[in-house]
Amino acid sequence: MRKRLTIFFLILALLCACFALAQAEGMPEWEYPLEPEILYDFNMYITLANRQNLLDGDYEPADLVNTTCKKSGDAGSPQLRQAANDAINAMFAAAQEDGLTLYLKSAYRSYKTQKTMYNNRLDKLGRDDGLVSYPGASDHQTGLGVDILNYEWTKKDGMNKDFANTREAQWMEAHCQEFGFILRYMADKEEVTAIKFEPWHFRYVGVEAAIYIMENHMALEEFTEEWQAYVASWEATGGNFEELIRERARVNPVRIVDVSEDGEEELSIF
Repeated sequence: MRKRLTIFFLILALLCACFALAQAEGMPEWEYPLEPEILYDFNMYITLANRQNLLDGDYEPADLVNTTCKKSGDAGSPQLRQAANDAINAMFAAAQEDGLTLYLKSAYRSYKTQKTMYNNRLDKLGRDDGLVSYPGASDHQTGLGVDILNYEWTKKDGMNKDFANTREAQWMEAHCQEFGFILRYMADKEEVTAIKFEPWHFRYVGVEAAIYIMENHMALEEFTEEWQAYVASWEATGGNFEELIRERARVNPVRIVDVSEDGEEELSIF
């Protein structure tokens, strides 16, 4: 009986797929290297936070968890969004296999905390030196931005571009995309990001987006401008991005989930 049900729902899913494709007929072919769902950003993984794209003062990610990776002694009790926490654990484990030990220095910061840090920096220097983000413009408020150091640098009073000379920083730049992270503030992208080079700061965007961004040596600002321009051009030739997303979302996969008390597999459709 269970097998017959499985076949029935698989056929139903196939019919839904055919219907969705029929509905999408007439739209131009999607040719951007990343799937439209990634760009639609259901999970807000590629959300851009900077001075031109400020996060609301009350924005706080709903899925923050306490980090479970190795931390510097002064890191406190940092939090990250669940996907970023899982990814950083995987990255730290891979670095360990290559003989390197990484330490989380900083993760999620609320708008209020960022505002305090920014104002303190202004009071100290009398100017914005590009090392502390404006409130609402911080990658850390997304719950996806992280500062990562090696042991030696966890003992220093501050961070600077010389960290880029360490084996750990070079390993992370070479491998971060494998775990869904990008080097957020690159050395040659300061004019684009308006932030000084930070070889310790990485941002989770998901594996597919991270690979594309790092392989093309892009700042998140450049990536955002590129994909938004593509969508605008695609829509100008007859596409409808919202409709494409809706039609693709109607094609729901079938999963077999063991949820019964006696261990029997039961069907779950989403």
